Amino acid sequence: MPTVKFLLLCFYLLALPVSYAEITSTNTTESLNIKAMALNFLKEKVSIPANGKVTITVANIDPRVIIKPCQKALILNIPEKDIGRNVNVKITCTDSVPWFMYLSAKITKTFPVIVARNSIDKGTTLTNDNVSIQYLPENKIRGVKLTNINSVLGTKAKKRIGKGRAINKKNICLVCKGDAVTIIAKSSQFMIKTQGIALSSGTINQQIKVKNKRSGTIITPKVTAINQVTINL
Repeated sequence: MPTVKFLLLCFYLLALPVSYAEITSTNTTESLNIKAMALNFLKEKVSIPANGKVTITVANIDPRVIIKPCQKALILNIPEKDIGRNVNVKITCTDSVPWFMYLSAKITKTFPVIVARNSIDKGTTLTNDNVSIQYLPENKIRGVKLTNINSVLGTKAKKRIGKGRAINKKNICLVCKGDAVTIIAKSSQFMIKTQGIALSSGTINQQIKVKNKRSGTIITPKVTAINQVTINL
């Protein structure tokens, strides 16, 4: 027959998980509420950039932290002067027994840019099959952002472009160095076409060096189309 000591031990072991579950459940609810408050607070503080998006990720509260109920409204503020990519939100309770805690958050601003769908080798022509518009974090965008996909179709990669990398004017060319080009020399009265060799690379409306095949003269016309340059007389 079980002893009284054994019965008491069994009762203790059965009661312990229930008590722990109740404490964890209450604490989890309070943690989620505070996390939601911090998220809404940051949404009001962070401005959405033109044509961009903002993603805010608030860290979870350590489940080992016991949060005491606060009878007064919680006060939220950001101790840092500037809101960067990583911020800390201070949550303060001014109850009779005051307390405070910090929640870290990550703010990511993304912008639509033209990126490589897959790795693009040097000299490859850009088409709808290998480029697309995607949102990238601002720290991964170098140079002037290109957002009009039609402006790069038909251009060629000046160097290898990795998959998912943003494409800018520095790594593409409408006319690339060494390309055979059509030179158009025109004025208000006439227009002459001849052939040349590009001595430098460029995109639309950029001036490049071109050698006239017939005369050997080096000129600096503007790129006006694929493998076409124009000089106004």
